Amino acid sequence: MTTPSPTPIAGLSSVASLYDVLLCDVWGVIHNGRESFPDACAALARFRAEAGPVILISNAPRPHPPIVEQLDSLAVPRAAWTQLITSGDATRALLSERSPGPVWAVGPERDGVLYDGLDLGFAGPEEAAFISVTGPYDDEVEEPADYRDRFAGCVDRGLELICANPDIVVQRGSKLIYCGGALAQLYESLGGRVLMAGKPHAPIYALALEAAAAELGRPVDPARVLCVGDGLPTDIRGANARGLDVLFVANGIHGGETVGPDGTLNARAVADLLRQDALNANWTIADLVW
Repeated sequence: MTTPSPTPIAGLSSVASLYDVLLCDVWGVIHNGRESFPDACAALARFRAEAGPVILISNAPRPHPPIVEQLDSLAVPRAAWTQLITSGDATRALLSERSPGPVWAVGPERDGVLYDGLDLGFAGPEEAAFISVTGPYDDEVEEPADYRDRFAGCVDRGLELICANPDIVVQRGSKLIYCGGALAQLYESLGGRVLMAGKPHAPIYALALEAAAAELGRPVDPARVLCVGDGLPTDIRGANARGLDVLFVANGIHGGETVGPDGTLNARAVADLLRQDALNANWTIADLVW
């Protein structure tokens, strides 16, 4: 069966009347880790004012309060979103089930807030009962191969790995940075078992839709939910698995393949990219605008 090509749109206003709720990705759609995108923020604020709640759904491995602070620091206006749900929020349930551990916590120091209040002990790879990964210790210089030997030893011991950020890469400024998902991918390739709660997996969507229903004051009609994102293996696959409509923002991590040097959307390249991964999007746009 031929996969239908997404319809290019000039702006979110073209389809806003079809939806009551937006589930919107954060990194790559409304900021790049260095600066926010004013037109995207304005589009979300307009939808929120005129149509319904905007639930930001992020694979950030920390619970949402520090991410709110990050959005503020990047000048993402509070008017652009209603609630924020992170992979860290969804992952804490998996971690608490495994208390007291001990856990080998892999990731930068800033992600330590993920473990606050969970009564978990910490250990190195040789003594740990399981692994928790938020990303490389130093994502500016490290890559998954740097963890191969330590991970191989953990696989031999039968340790589970919980990944708090399923993203493979994100764009930080003009540079692609490895995320927790890249380490989880390596661990699986070595024969290890990986558990994840963020996109594209079900727990984070359940939290986001619960938040949307609370804002609406009634059950959510899935046919009137639009997922906005730029990541094929996370945003698009997660939405497809839940049967939710998708607006694919091309000029994110796949921008080099789908958007010309002048910022023009290459709709055929978008369709080919989605088809290669057997994924679907209803709509596509170069950058999120109203």
